[in-house]
Amino acid sequence: MARRISGRSHGDPRHADTRAKVVKDDYRPSRDEILRYIAENPDRSGKREIAKAFALRGQDRVWLKDMLRDLQDEGLLTKERKRLTRAGAVPHVAVLDIFGRDDDGVLLANPSEYTGAGSPPVIAIRISRGASGPVPGIGDRVLAKTFPTDDPSGPAYTGRVMKIFEKRSDAVLGVFRVLKDGTFRIEPVERRQPELIVDKEFQNGAKNGDLVEVEPARASRYGLPRAKVLAVLGSLSSEKAVSMIAIHAHDIPHVFPADVIAEADAVKPATLDHREDWRDLPLVTIDPADAKDHDDAVFATPDADEKNPGGVVVTVAIADVAAYVRYGKPLDREALKRGNSVYFPDRVVPMLPERISNDLCSLREGEDRPAIAVRMTFSSEGRKLRHSFHRVMMKSAAKLAYPQAQAAIDGEPDDKTRPLLESVLKPLWDAYAVLKRGRDARQPLELDLPERKILLKADGTVDRVVVPDRLDAHKLIEEFMIQANVSAAETLEGKKEPLVYRIHDAPSLAKQESLREFLHTLSLSLARGAQMRPSQFNGILERVRGADNEALVNEVVLRSQSQAEYSPKNIGHFGLNLRRYAHFTSPIRRYADLIVHRGLISALGLGPGGLTQQEADRLEEVAALISATERRAMAAERDTVDRLIAAYLAERVNDTFDARISGVTKAGLFVQLPQYGADGFIPVSTLGGDYYIYDETARSLYGERTGKGYQLADRVEVRLVEVAPMAGAMRFEMLTDPKPLPGSRRSFHKAKGRARASQSRVGPRGRRR
Repeated sequence: MARRISGRSHGDPRHADTRAKVVKDDYRPSRDEILRYIAENPDRSGKREIAKAFALRGQDRVWLKDMLRDLQDEGLLTKERKRLTRAGAVPHVAVLDIFGRDDDGVLLANPSEYTGAGSPPVIAIRISRGASGPVPGIGDRVLAKTFPTDDPSGPAYTGRVMKIFEKRSDAVLGVFRVLKDGTFRIEPVERRQPELIVDKEFQNGAKNGDLVEVEPARASRYGLPRAKVLAVLGSLSSEKAVSMIAIHAHDIPHVFPADVIAEADAVKPATLDHREDWRDLPLVTIDPADAKDHDDAVFATPDADEKNPGGVVVTVAIADVAAYVRYGKPLDREALKRGNSVYFPDRVVPMLPERISNDLCSLREGEDRPAIAVRMTFSSEGRKLRHSFHRVMMKSAAKLAYPQAQAAIDGEPDDKTRPLLESVLKPLWDAYAVLKRGRDARQPLELDLPERKILLKADGTVDRVVVPDRLDAHKLIEEFMIQANVSAAETLEGKKEPLVYRIHDAPSLAKQESLREFLHTLSLSLARGAQMRPSQFNGILERVRGADNEALVNEVVLRSQSQAEYSPKNIGHFGLNLRRYAHFTSPIRRYADLIVHRGLISALGLGPGGLTQQEADRLEEVAALISATERRAMAAERDTVDRLIAAYLAERVNDTFDARISGVTKAGLFVQLPQYGADGFIPVSTLGGDYYIYDETARSLYGERTGKGYQLADRVEVRLVEVAPMAGAMRFEMLTDPKPLPGSRRSFHKAKGRARASQSRVGPRGRRR
């Protein structure tokens, strides 16, 4: 007796193979057949889907599970988002950089982000005949769908372009400087960028202190390379100069086009049509004291249902941005292009114009505002029993700051919070106590990594750096928002409505093993197993709480985690330990939340402004785009902080500082100044007379002769020796003597053997040979 299974052709995996394959009952696919199927079916590569494709049942499924584990252990497969992929495989939707053409003129590209071993794979770019719109070229960055090929002599993948990102020329950014002798120089704004000379005929109207875009000329054998000014982007004499550098360096759109402003100005305030009237419900906003827009408001009461003793009802209302921003219109296109708001210490680059973000959609105190609200009922143990969504008109009863609300609960109410204390604030805190029980039972990942905030003077320079207190008021709003996000994902999934999930994968097997080896050097153990849980990491963190290596272990556990992103395919959120999660609570500043709002409107029949079929068909592309814009924003924000702190410390060259080692590489040590949250570098060549060996497992550099050295998270004393403010770069000198490292005698010879193998590449002063 035989049974049939369907498969796909070995060509383009988009085209299903209509032929059937006849196999015997005891048929088991070979290793090569499994690997081929996974390569050709990236969207259907879960364990169940593989078993179904090869018609495996019963004990054959147990055999398949063991086979897949063996392939992972051998490094041939990796597991991402509950799907298996070939090790080093390119995602099905990826951002690519086009670098050249082959002999036939076909465009060739590499993934812009590649974490596999060896050189990144080459992708041949396909351009459809009769395609309209811009055609990609060399130097372009594109979003593309990728498909593996079977040609061993050609590119490993083909790619079909979905979107061309804005072109960037070979130009670089710099600050135009006029020297005392009248010559012109370009001060670099990137750490590895050289200083440039500009001849007078190529000045192009630039003045001293201008941020300029320049085209470097070919470097000569002698002296600094030359450049010509292409464009003047603005003067750095303004108080927002530093963030301007990051905006231009990362291509962040910051000027709204005229048609976007015109549409925003023409918008009429929402009415009660299709809405419930909730204006009498005393919802309140609780935000940072300097917040300019308010997109969430909260309220809570005890549950009156006798069947739920000790339970609570929590209401979260979120600004109804979908009432004003409709798919395909200029406002929507610009919001998608930006992806999210970008927050610098000296300014905000908003996703939406102020007319929308700070006015019509901001839940201002005492003013009617449209919102989408979720009402959630929890048991006394913090388990969510049910929820419902409503499209409403609300009126915020009060605009409160975190410290203000907390002070009221702590017994120091002011004139605004005193009338709200019994009726609004205490029920909110009682509800948080209930939700906290549920959070404690869920055991999300609990990393202790304080965040720093830069406070500026009126002229835009740094006044001081503070670590804001982590109040229960912050935790209350955070947990309410998490539960609202969960409710949104559950509703849309239950209604089978397309959505963009916020996903966070478990650490990869490689990162787990690296962390396990590191913990072993500290006499700590991490259990093996394919199904990691946040509670396992929490157990490690609890064991080192209060110990000298607490900061070190927190840092290494953080670095072992995957990066959260957006996807229309759900794998859950590992860090929060949630099966389904979607961003719903910040549509003013995140495009992902706007998509979720539109999905809820469509799924629940809440009126106009819902998710269109055209938009639903593009969710894979949109998820990739907004994930990329989020990473762009994070990099720009980090660079700006580095520049501000470097400028702040430029007058303190030769001063000494307490520091913590924040990174260890073969080339040297990165150190962070805890007081300022800024990083600098100590080259390995300046560490002393010993030959320093890099121990990747222990995250350390240690001397070959003495066995003493430095390890990630060590507290050290350093001297500032050089600052490049506009590049945000600082170089330090180590003042603390090396120390015997934990477990150094156990790992000494093991690390020494690894280092010997790499000495052909790394010289005694850390330089590559």
